[in-house]
Order: sequence, then C-alpha cells, then structure tokens
Amino acid sequence: MTLRLPRARACRLLLVSAVLYLAAPAFAQLDQIFKGFGGSSAPSLGDAKIASGLKEALRVGAENAVASTGAVDGYFKNRAIKIPMPSGLRPLEQGLRAVGYGPQVDEFILSMNRAAERAAPFAKEIFWDAIASMTIEDARKILAGNDTAATDYFKSKTSDKLAVAFRPAVEKSMSEVGVTRRYKELVGRYETIPFARSAAFDIDGYVVEKAIDGLFYVVGQEEKKIRTNPAARVNDLLKEVFGSRG
Repeated sequence: MTLRLPRARACRLLLVSAVLYLAAPAFAQLDQIFKGFGGSSAPSLGDAKIASGLKEALRVGAENAVASTGAVDGYFKNRAIKIPMPSGLRPLEQGLRAVGYGPQVDEFILSMNRAAERAAPFAKEIFWDAIASMTIEDARKILAGNDTAATDYFKSKTSDKLAVAFRPAVEKSMSEVGVTRRYKELVGRYETIPFARSAAFDIDGYVVEKAIDGLFYVVGQEEKKIRTNPAARVNDLLKEVFGSRG
C-alpha cells in the first residue's frame, strides 16, 4: 500500500531538505574557519589573548628600553649602543687628537650621547601607537617568530615616524647640551691644521639614526629576555602567553 502524505506536509519536507542541502557548504566553511583557529571553536590559547600578550610584551620592552636609554649614561656607558665619532669624521678626530685636542673630542662624543639620552623619551607616544595598531594576524606571526620578531615588527611600523619625531627633539637636545657648538669648534680647530680638509657632516641626522638604532637594540634585548627568561615575564598574561610556547 502506498503511503500518501498530505500535500502541504510533503511541500514542507521538500523545503526543509532543500534548505539543508543548500546550507551544507556554509556549515563546512564555518567548520574550516574554526579549524583554522587551532582545530576547534575553543582553542587552548585564544587569539585575543595572544594579541594582548604580544602587545604587553612590546609595552614592557619599550618602556624598559626608553627608561634605560633615556637615563644619564644610558647610551654613553652602554658599549653596545654608545654613539662614537662618525666614521666620516675620523680624520678630523685623528688630526685633533694628534695636536692635543683629545679632551675636546671626548667631550664632543659625550655630548652626542647626552643628546640621544635626552631625546629617547620622545619615542614613547609613537611606540604606543604602533602597539595599539597590532592585529591578531601580526600577533600570531610574532609569537611563532624568532627572538626579536616583535622588535622587528616594531621597527617596521615606527622607524620612519621616529626619524621625523626625533629630529627636532635631537636638534633641541643637541643645542642644549652644546653638541652643535662643540662640533663647530672642533671643525674650526681642525681647519687650522696644515693640509687638513674641511669636514662637512649632518651631525644631527647622525645622532638621530644612532639614537633610534640604540633604542631598537635595547627593545630587542628586552624581548629576548621575555621570551627566554621566565623571571622577565612580569605579569600573569606574559607568563601564560610565552609559557605556552614551551
């Protein structure tokens, strides 16, 4: 005997079947999205937490770097980032030291480092903006990257802005600590030496470049500590995110 369904009920069943058939690809796509986030819809360490952890690592590293480099002797007594006489001015340095102006050259080198130390705190706002703009995808790449992946991200996002922002800060600092005056004095004395060539050099640009390089070097060292030394993970978020990497 053939079972006949009422026409209205049969139409409803056909409609439901059609909807389920059409929705199957969408459900499959959603499943793939969840798998992309770690194999389930509830990964053990959420993307938001990873991003927060990386931002916190950059904040801690940047804050420590600015505090370190911005202190008296932050550049001058750190052999890794101390600003030396520019290579283009080495003939000037050698010539002046040869005729007894070594102390003045040393004072000039000290004053360049003092200018960098006084300019370093101006990096903070630019650093914070870069941290705020970090995406979840950025965070994933950084977490899986090398020991300075966060610093490299930082450098790519802030180098140009730092150069623009640092220039007036360094120029002001160099004027206040007497770098420009000392430089002109040294060049003047050098030019009194027989057969010496006049030295023309963008000393402000040089100090800006070296100051930024030094900052990133110290930020990188701070990042390495957070990644490799549990004692440097100063809060629970850093411990959880970086501890998860084993």
